[in-house]
Amino acid sequence: MLIGDMPFKIKAILNTVVLLLAYSYLSAQTPSIRNNYQTEAGVPRLKIERSMIYSPDKEWLYNHHPSIIHFKDQFIAIWSNGLIDEDSPGQRVVYATSADFVHWSKPEVLASPVKVNDTLTVLTAAGLYQYKGTLVAYYGEYTKHRQNTHLWAKTSTDGIHWSNAIDMHVPLIPNHGPEATKSGRLIISGNFMFPYTDDPKGISGWKISSFYPDSLYTQDNSAAFYAPAAKLGLPPLCEGSFFETDDHVLHMLLRVTGKGWKGRLWLTESRDNGQSWSRPVETAFSDNDSKFHFGRLPDKRFYYVGIPDTLHHYDRNPLVLSLSKNGEAFDKNYIIADELYLLKKEGLWKGGQYGYPHTIIYKGYMYVIISRQKEAIETLRFSLDRLR
Repeated sequence: MLIGDMPFKIKAILNTVVLLLAYSYLSAQTPSIRNNYQTEAGVPRLKIERSMIYSPDKEWLYNHHPSIIHFKDQFIAIWSNGLIDEDSPGQRVVYATSADFVHWSKPEVLASPVKVNDTLTVLTAAGLYQYKGTLVAYYGEYTKHRQNTHLWAKTSTDGIHWSNAIDMHVPLIPNHGPEATKSGRLIISGNFMFPYTDDPKGISGWKISSFYPDSLYTQDNSAAFYAPAAKLGLPPLCEGSFFETDDHVLHMLLRVTGKGWKGRLWLTESRDNGQSWSRPVETAFSDNDSKFHFGRLPDKRFYYVGIPDTLHHYDRNPLVLSLSKNGEAFDKNYIIADELYLLKKEGLWKGGQYGYPHTIIYKGYMYVIISRQKEAIETLRFSLDRLR
């Protein structure tokens, strides 16, 4: 008897078995994306310029989650700005501007938390995006115990005056702001949720996608990624960044943190422009337990900026650029920076020399913005001509 002639229940069971076997087979495959970084010894150093955007004095001592963009003849940086500790009530989002990369304005408040049950909410900077003369700044919000997660945005036509908050209707704290695929679709890299929209303005029409079944989660933030991972036998996967190869496959690399850290990034892929994602698998790409950023150079090589060192877990040093001709072997490495920043004031989870890099390419330079021990915000740049 053919499967098509079987009773519905038996056919459903057989189909489920087939899917599970296929799922297990795909999960067992070792992805080809890898790097070859081992230690800093012998790795060439880039000649860089650096500019300290903000280093606190006696207040607002926590600064993290930075992003940078060039918009209408100025650089604009955005980041999370807290009183002392990481992601505590009262954390806000600020921004600063510069016409020349060197001189930066004093931070201005982009968004302030509100009170819920007599306790201030927590805001997290979530990236920048521009379209036809309009700049969009994104930020996430949740209540004290990481509940009621929302993604918000504000728009500006000059980088100074901002709209009222716009609800994106997505329960997400993003890792990176929207990035476009070749089709023009925008995708936000979260921990395990990767919302997408075909609205070129990046304001409306966001749809949720994930490698997890939607029954396993209701929101995506810095506390929500542990439970669904445990239910599916995966390590705590978080803070993705993706790139697209010429075959239109989206490759989303994921950090592993907590007790699941083994010094490797994991990978989930989409072959339908971000509508669905494969079950994540471990790669041979080393990682220090930190955020990172992937992208593509004007010469079509793929790049990674992050901390691939595994010998000094969580030191987040040195900051490394790795290049790949094919999107698989990231085998050309450069040291961007390894100089130390001395912490001024201890705080909850403060640490890491080069935290949470975000990059842009502008007029022949790569710009990298990072937090320094989650206390100061610095930006670096170097000429792409130096990348042979």
